[in-house]
Amino acid sequence: MTFTLPTLDHPGLLALFETTAIAAGQEILRIYAKGCDFELKDDKSPVTEADHAAEAIIQAALRRATPDIPVVAEEEISGGHVPGDLGARFYLVDPLDGTREFVSRNGDFTVNIALIEHGAPVLGVVYAPVRGVLFIGGAGGAEEVSIGEDGSVTARKAISCRKLPDELIAVASRSHRTPETDAYLEKFSVADCVSVGSSLKFGLLARGEADIYPRFGRTMEWDTAAGDAVLRAAGGITLTLDGNPLTYGRRNQADDADFANPNFVAWGRL
Repeated sequence: MTFTLPTLDHPGLLALFETTAIAAGQEILRIYAKGCDFELKDDKSPVTEADHAAEAIIQAALRRATPDIPVVAEEEISGGHVPGDLGARFYLVDPLDGTREFVSRNGDFTVNIALIEHGAPVLGVVYAPVRGVLFIGGAGGAEEVSIGEDGSVTARKAISCRKLPDELIAVASRSHRTPETDAYLEKFSVADCVSVGSSLKFGLLARGEADIYPRFGRTMEWDTAAGDAVLRAAGGITLTLDGNPLTYGRRNQADDADFANPNFVAWGRL
């Protein structure tokens, strides 16, 4: 049984996502410029000073604006600070998606903030600070926003997924591509496959530059929620392998950790 959530100012919250992601991105760029060491977490993924600094900025902004909405953030979870009952509305935050890309200094990393309601990503922002590009999506559609070096907005345009062509453009993970991904893509007529890091893959689908993003291999909900929200706002969808929309808030899973995603395929406009 689904109950009605209290009214929330989605446009105002989306604006907060944007300004907060930019602020976090500016701090990431400051650390990126001077350089920093990294450590390995228990799952062998890297974490840096930039991850923690960006998460602190985002956590403070969200909790100040909406103290009653739980925040599920990657580094807090990694540190053992797991929220209790989430309810039907919560945030998913990845303060620096693509830390491997950050460490290797290729620029393909993002700041991700999403709002989940009844398991669906309804608002999201994905900001790539090195590229100066921010994707944002909600009920009013999706936009691509250009950000200057000082963090100011310099341009804004509506984006949408394109209708699937006869020959697809695929996107795949730069750091985590698997043989299963290649085997899946062999089922389709694929003209090209572009490798890119972090949740930028969702952005390429959302702005009509690519059509399919299959992911076979472990991801966590904070890796995908913001990009998925942008993609859905642009007319696309992310499906599990059984053809159902990817949902969020997975806990007490028998075969994996809390908030771990199943394999999925993100599509442009079907």
